[in-house]
Amino acid sequence: MNRYATPPGGLPPQTRLTTDRARFTEAYAVLPHGTMRDIVASHLPHWDDTRLWILARPLSGFAETFSQYVVEVAPGGGSQRPEPDPDAEAVLFVVDGELSLSVEGTRHRLAPGGYAYLPPGCAWTLHNDSAGTATFHWIRKAYERVEGLDVPEPFVTDEASASVIEMPGTDGAWTTTRFVDVADLRHDMHVNIVTFAPGGAIPFPETHVMEHGLYVLEGKAVYLLNEDWVEVEAGDFMWLRAFCPQACYAGGPGRFRYLLYKDVNRHPRLGRPFA
Repeated sequence: MNRYATPPGGLPPQTRLTTDRARFTEAYAVLPHGTMRDIVASHLPHWDDTRLWILARPLSGFAETFSQYVVEVAPGGGSQRPEPDPDAEAVLFVVDGELSLSVEGTRHRLAPGGYAYLPPGCAWTLHNDSAGTATFHWIRKAYERVEGLDVPEPFVTDEASASVIEMPGTDGAWTTTRFVDVADLRHDMHVNIVTFAPGGAIPFPETHVMEHGLYVLEGKAVYLLNEDWVEVEAGDFMWLRAFCPQACYAGGPGRFRYLLYKDVNRHPRLGRPFA
């Protein structure tokens, strides 16, 4: 059975030490789950009975391609006008409760593990018709159109229906749950789930152009970020700029799993000198 971490909310007691694992460097940031408290929650226009934690937003000189929220919707809450940007595409991933998603007039019920891809210009609404709070990830990116390639269609699925790919030579210790075919160049971002069995590892420092958002859904591990080995656990978020070296080792006792964003399949934008 899959388990998905959610923010704790609330506020720590006055007796708690302030020292924690939160870091913000030139190459990466770590937001431990304990930083996602009531005092730093945000609200959005046209969303009722909803609050969210903004984990990532484009920052010049850091990670610039995406934003990521953890959104908590109370019973009766939601939005008829969720997305203000006509160029924004989105992935929604539900981690707790149930939500009613309408996409181009078709209604879908999303439970934990539910996943939706929503292309730019897509008409969608989201509501919580249940008796309990629902929590989901909302990842947004400005879609990069390419002449000769159609914009992807919206789709709704869930983790149990997605393809699980074993990384070569790992005997299943490192797998990726993929929701989009890697050969489908219409997509300019991938949002996958990466799973490591106890003892599984990324055995070299990945160093590449893709930016990352990694939200730990389950378990714990030690993660190499640039030059630092950092302990992370369920509910933590890691934010990596391009070319930040990364690796990890999952020591157990259970699985280590995270929701992974990366930008893909497009030429890097070229700067232009001033006239």
